[in-house]
Amino acid sequence: MPGRSVRPTPDEVTRALPGDRRITNPLGSLTHAITIRREPRDIWPWLAQMGAGSRAGWYSYDLLDNGGRPSARRIIPELQRIAVGMIFPALPGTEDGFTLLAFEPNRALILGWIAPDGTTLMTWAFVLERLGNGATRLVVRARAGRGYHFRRLPWWLARRVVPVVHFIMQRKQLLGIASRAERWAVVHVPEAARVASIYPA
Repeated sequence: MPGRSVRPTPDEVTRALPGDRRITNPLGSLTHAITIRREPRDIWPWLAQMGAGSRAGWYSYDLLDNGGRPSARRIIPELQRIAVGMIFPALPGTEDGFTLLAFEPNRALILGWIAPDGTTLMTWAFVLERLGNGATRLVVRARAGRGYHFRRLPWWLARRVVPVVHFIMQRKQLLGIASRAERWAVVHVPEAARVASIYPA
């Protein structure tokens, strides 16, 4: 698992993904992807329950983005019901977070960071693409819009820092999702089927 690639293909980098239209002329765009040996329906529940604090965590470096609390290693049925406009907390104990902008069960989940005036500052899209033979490609794209600031850094510096930080955190998250989806679907087949029934295949 540590040596597993999260590099996107050239096509994944350049083609349009769900959520792109929300920021038409981004300051920057970062795309990563991983192949997961499970069907989209086995991966979707892990995406639906993301978020810090009372939610399942971000499956990345928990000390940094989940207050040191380990991200869930099981699917939590009560967190599977999601709705556009709900908040996925960025950190425990805060009201700030990513707003759920749109979703299509077993296909795409689009998060965004919204400014007080309603402007979308960034989008974070998780897209599931079936490969066949029981495998799925999870493609993740973050796009920064006008007005986006990272840690109050000037953009000339942020554009150098953000790709490095994002890659480190995103890689850990993708590996975390893959390991959970591949292991849990095998160990908990009956419960996985029950949770999956919340959404159409």
